[in-house]
Amino acid sequence: MHSGHILLEEPIRMSSILESSKQSFFPAMTKIVGTLGSKSRSVEVISSCLKAGMSVARFDFSWGDIDYHQETIENLKLAVKSTKKLCAVMLDTVGPELQVVNKSEHSISLEADAFVVLTPDQNQEASPQLLPINFGGLAKAVKPRDTIFIGQYLFTGSETTSVSLEVSEVKGDDVVCVIKNSATLSGSLFTLHMSQIRVDLPTLSDADKEVLSTWGVRNNIDFLSLSCTRHAEDVRHAREFLSKLGDLSQTQIFAKIENVEGLNNFDEILQESDGIILSRGNLGIDLPPEKVFLFQKAALYKCNMAGKAAVVTRVVDSMTDNLRPTRAEATDVANAVLDGSDAILLGAETLRGLYPVETISMVGKICAEAEKVYNQDLYFKKTVKYVGEPMTHLESIASSAVRAAAKVKASVIIVFTSSGRAARLIAKYKPSMPVLSVVIPRLKTNQLRWSFTGAFEARQSLIVRGLFPMLADPRHPAESTNATNESVLKVALDYGKVSGVIKSHDRVVICQKLGDASVIKIIELEE
Repeated sequence: MHSGHILLEEPIRMSSILESSKQSFFPAMTKIVGTLGSKSRSVEVISSCLKAGMSVARFDFSWGDIDYHQETIENLKLAVKSTKKLCAVMLDTVGPELQVVNKSEHSISLEADAFVVLTPDQNQEASPQLLPINFGGLAKAVKPRDTIFIGQYLFTGSETTSVSLEVSEVKGDDVVCVIKNSATLSGSLFTLHMSQIRVDLPTLSDADKEVLSTWGVRNNIDFLSLSCTRHAEDVRHAREFLSKLGDLSQTQIFAKIENVEGLNNFDEILQESDGIILSRGNLGIDLPPEKVFLFQKAALYKCNMAGKAAVVTRVVDSMTDNLRPTRAEATDVANAVLDGSDAILLGAETLRGLYPVETISMVGKICAEAEKVYNQDLYFKKTVKYVGEPMTHLESIASSAVRAAAKVKASVIIVFTSSGRAARLIAKYKPSMPVLSVVIPRLKTNQLRWSFTGAFEARQSLIVRGLFPMLADPRHPAESTNATNESVLKVALDYGKVSGVIKSHDRVVICQKLGDASVIKIIELEE
C-alpha cells in the first residue's frame, strides 16, 4: 500500500498532459454504475448513458415503488436492445435506513441554534419544529450530546442541504435536538444517520425480502447491494434467502460498508461477499474526515488482493447540479482508480442530477486518464507476492497469461470461460490491456426443463475492471473441440477488430481449456 505502486516510475512529460485523449470503444477499463431515477429513466436517456459508458444500472429501493422501478427496467431493456450494449442490474436494499417522513414533500428550513423534535409519530406533519421518522427506537438508542445527521439521499456534506443535530434531551419516545447549522431540506427523501450508534434493525428487512421475492425474481437481478452490512452473518443470511429464489441463487452479493461496525468486521465481510461497496456518504460521517482516505486505500488493497470487485461511491456530488466536477472531485475519481477501484458508483448524480449522461462521460474520461499512469508492473509483482507459492492451477494460468500479455505488448487478452472464474482471476492482476471474456454457455436442468447458463456470468463481469464479456453461441459446448474453439475465437477476434481494440499485426494472448489442459497461446494477426 505504499505510494510507489500508484504511478509509472518514469516522470510524466508535461507536454503529454495537453495531448488529446484518444476515443475508444471501451471508454475506460474502470466500470461505471449509474443509479436510474427521475432524470434518467426514459429509453432515450438510458440509451445515452449506456453509450457514455454505464455498464451496471442500479435501482435504489429507498424511494419509489415496485411499479415505478419496473417501468424503468423495461425502458432499460429497450435501451440495451437498441444500443446492443450489455448492462447488468443491481438492486440496492433499504436495510436499516432511517428516514424522515415528509408527506407534503415541502422544503423544510432549519435555523442554527433552534430546537427540533424527532418523533416516531408518523401521522405528524413535518415542519422546522417537528420531524417524524420511521423508527420507534431512536429515544432508546441515543443520549444527550450524541450527533445526528439529516440530509437528502445520503449526505452531501454541504452545510446548506444537510443538517447536523445534537441531542439535547429525550422525552418519552421523542428526541429533542439543537440544530447546529442552518440548512434547507428539500426533495422527497431525507435520510437520518447517527454517528457511531448502532441501530437495532435487521440488515435485510421484511420489505427488502418482499422486493427481492417479486421484483428481483422477475428481473433476474445480477447484483444485490446489501445496505449497511455490519457483520459477515448479514451476507450469509442474504445468500441463504437468495438461494431459495430460483435463479437468484446466482446473484452476487456486494456488501455495502457504511459505518464503523462494518469497518471493524471488514475482513470477515470481504470473505463472505462477492464484492464490496465503499459507501463514503455515511462512512464520511461515522469516520473523522481525515481518516476516510485511509479506509479507502486499506479496503481497496484488501479487495484487490482477494480478487473481489471494489466499488467507490460519492465522487462527483457537485455534478448533480453542475456540468463540470470540482478540481478536488476530478482528482478524487483518479485517486480511486489509482487505489485499485473496479467501479465508480454514481447515485444522486444520475438519479436526480441535471446531467446524468455528461456525468458518466466525464467520470469515464477521468478514469481512462488515470489508467494510463497506473503502474501495472509493480501491482502485478505485489499481487504475485501476496498470493505466494505454491499457486493454485488456475491462479498460475491467470498470472502467466497477464505476464505474457505484458511481455509481448498484446493489445488484448481473450479468455474462454463458463463460470467466469478464470476471467475474474485474470482481471485480478489488472492487466493494462482489455480482457475479452468469452462466456461459453453450459446446459443445465432442474429436472423440469433444460436451460443454458451464461447470461449471469457475462453480465456479472460488467462490474470488474478491465473485463469485457461476450456470450458465445450456446451450440458451442464448454468442453469443446479444437474446431469449435477456433470458430468461437474468430468471433471474438472479429468483435475486437470492430470495437477497435485489435488491429492488423497486433499480438493477442488467448487463455483456453483444451480437454483437461489449460493452454495459453500468443497469436499475431495478419493483415
